[in-house]
This record gives sequence, structure tokens and C-alpha cells, in this order.
Amino acid sequence: MNAETIHLTLSWHDWLNLFAHYLMLSLMSLGGAISTTSEMHRFLVEQHGWLTQAQFNDSIALAQAAPGPNVLFVALMGWHVGMNAGSTTAAFLGVAVTMVGILLPSTIFTYQVAQWGHRNRELRAVRAFKQGMAPVVIAMLLSTAWILASSAGRGVADWPLWVLALASCLVMWRTRLHLLWVLGAGALLGAFGVV
Repeated sequence: MNAETIHLTLSWHDWLNLFAHYLMLSLMSLGGAISTTSEMHRFLVEQHGWLTQAQFNDSIALAQAAPGPNVLFVALMGWHVGMNAGSTTAAFLGVAVTMVGILLPSTIFTYQVAQWGHRNRELRAVRAFKQGMAPVVIAMLLSTAWILASSAGRGVADWPLWVLALASCLVMWRTRLHLLWVLGAGALLGAFGVV
């Protein structure tokens, strides 16, 4: 992970702002928390400067590589915000603020909607909603991929990476090959310096 940090002074108002923002993101996270990373990036890196680009990318990469739920990247972002504020105590506060913020509303909302949707699964509106949400979730995930891929600033120079990403998508879409084989192939290509 990159050792680059920034030094912040956060007031209680800043912590409340961070919590409120993650509450709002929770209600937008229809494809999971990862689908809102473009907004997290705008808020944490671009607007407030509470995270560096490297810390943002490292949080996502580490959480995606680790076993367990991928929402852990939210905890890592909160940890980095707290560490940038100067203490381990603030880091734990950052984890609590971001994780409770991202989990609480969506958990309550999902539970209530799932019960209602199950009881009314034959309604045309319920079926239409499920089908209509698929393109929205895909678009949000693509915006996340775009931010992560373009952060290096090399653009066309990264053409092997773009070809590998497209090939991986096609393999997963058109075959029954398990995702771990695709990830392993990408890791080997990276180890040999192809991408």
C-alpha cells in the first residue's frame, strides 16, 4: 500500500458530514456499496481532500482482494480518513462512521422492501422494477471501473489492460469458466509484466 498520507484537522461537523454522506450513499447503493464509489471518490478525494488518490485505490483493491464482504473498502476509507486526521482513535471513529452510515439505512430498507416484494412478487410493478434496475446497477459499476482505470492518467498507453478487461468480460459472459480462473490468468499476466 502507498505510504502517502495527508494531515487533516477534522471537527465534529466534518465527522457528521461524513456520516450523513454515507447515509445518503447507502440509499443509492443498489448494486452494493461498490456501485457508489464514483460518488465516494468525488466526496473524499476531489471535494474534501480527505483521501489521496492512492489511498482511495488501495482501499478498494485491498478489500476486493481480501476474503469476505467487499463492503470492507468503506471501512478502509474511513480508516484512512481517521489516520489522516492523526490518530488511531480517529481511525476507529472513521471506520465506525463510514460503516454504520453505509450499512444502517440500506439494511433496514432492504429488509422491509424484500418482505414486501416477496409478498407481492407477482405484481407487474415489482417485476418491472427488478428488470429496470439491472441497467442502473451496471452503469454505476462501469463508472467505478472508469474512475479506477483512468486514475493512472496513462489512457491509451494502457491498451493491454483495456484489452484484458474486455477479454475477461467476454470470457465470463460467454463461458462457464469460473471467475477465479480469470482472476488467476490476469494475475499471471500482471506478474509477467504484460499488463
